Parts: sequence; C-alpha cells; structure tokens
Amino acid sequence: MDYEPMPEDWTRALAVVAHPDDLEYGGAAAVARWTASGKDVRYLLVTRGEAGIDTLPPAECGPLREAEQRAAAAAVGVEVVEFLDHPDGLITYGVPLRRDIAAAIRRHRPELVVTGNFRETWPGDVGMNMADHMATGRAVVDAVRDAANRWLFTDAGEPWSGVRWVAVAASPRNSHAVDVGAHFDRGVASLAAHRAYLDALGGDMADPEGFLRPMAEADGARLPGATLATAFELITV
Repeated sequence: MDYEPMPEDWTRALAVVAHPDDLEYGGAAAVARWTASGKDVRYLLVTRGEAGIDTLPPAECGPLREAEQRAAAAAVGVEVVEFLDHPDGLITYGVPLRRDIAAAIRRHRPELVVTGNFRETWPGDVGMNMADHMATGRAVVDAVRDAANRWLFTDAGEPWSGVRWVAVAASPRNSHAVDVGAHFDRGVASLAAHRAYLDALGGDMADPEGFLRPMAEADGARLPGATLATAFELITV
C-alpha cells in the first residue's frame, strides 16, 4: 500500500526521543526538508545517552553524546536542543515523564510532535524494540493530551491544545511519508555527527549512508513521485 504525503500546513514542530541518535536513524532527512522550507523544528532528548558507549563511563559519555547531538541537529537546521536528564537505559513510563514532556510542549507550543517508534517491533514486525523507546513514545502521546488539560500539571506552564498530529518515526504502522530526495545527504551528515557513538557501535548501523539509503529507497518506493522518503505513523490528535 502506498504512503500518503505528510501534512505540511504547520509552522512549528517538537521532536521528543529517548536518546541522542534516535532521530538520526531515519528521521533527520525529513527534519532537513522541513527546516529548509522555513519550519521551526526543535529537539527534546529524554536522556543524554550516557549509558550508550560500553567503553566510556557515563560521566564522560553523557557530555560527549550531548555535543554530538547538538552537531547532528545543526546539520539539519535545528538550533534548539534540550535534555531532560532521565536515566539512559532506565526510562520509566509514568507521571514524572509525562509532566516533563507536557511542560516542554506547553513551552514550545508545536503543531506537530515527532517521536520514535514505541511499538513492540520495528517495520516489517521484526526485532524487539527497547524499553526506553516504548516508554518515551507512550509518554509523548499521553503528554500531548496532558499539555492541553489545564487541570493537569498546573505548575508546568499554560495549557497548549494546538498539537494537531503526532508523527512516529520508524513505526511498523507507518502510513505517511516525506519526500527527502533533495535532503537525504543532510540526514546522512546528521547521523555521521555521532562519530564516537558510531565508532563504538560498529556493524551495519555504524555506516550512515549504507544504513539509511536502503530504508529511504524502500520508503520512497511507496510514496508516489518520490525516490527517497522518510516514513511515519501519523496519529491525528
């Protein structure tokens, strides 16, 4: 089944994911297209990725991965990058996480909220997702509702009911896509900015071009008129 084009009648987006590198594994090229067209996209990271490199203790790894994430964001035109400092690898779905994300939504007032896959598996219903991704994505969807309810988290800013969609990257329920043919290289550069992480990771996922292109080609084959695309599950609020 073909993908539908992602809506583009919006001006501000907030992307909320668990770790540095989560947005870059597929979503960054879409962000590059959006910022190139004048849209305001901002990033919120639930952790600093401090437990993500086996050879580096968290006190060293966290600041390094934060710096790499800021460079990755800059590569696709994102200037605002914030971190919540929840523990990498131990993110817990619950009211504290929902509150933190709802406060950010109220502060940034997006029309589109982007997050990562929170389903149990990846596209093609293969592989098992990890707890941090599932907890974060679920909390994002709930925090969108929370942010609109003036009686919840009354100390966390004025209510914001302007979110129109939640776009879930790399979901097994992908339904929409963005043509990224003119912006794919910037998406690759964004992932490549995570140099220390990729060097420690090794394997196929450590090759930005080699990993991202087949996915973009597969998504492009399902979006009429596109060659390279980034797909999302689109949830209408």
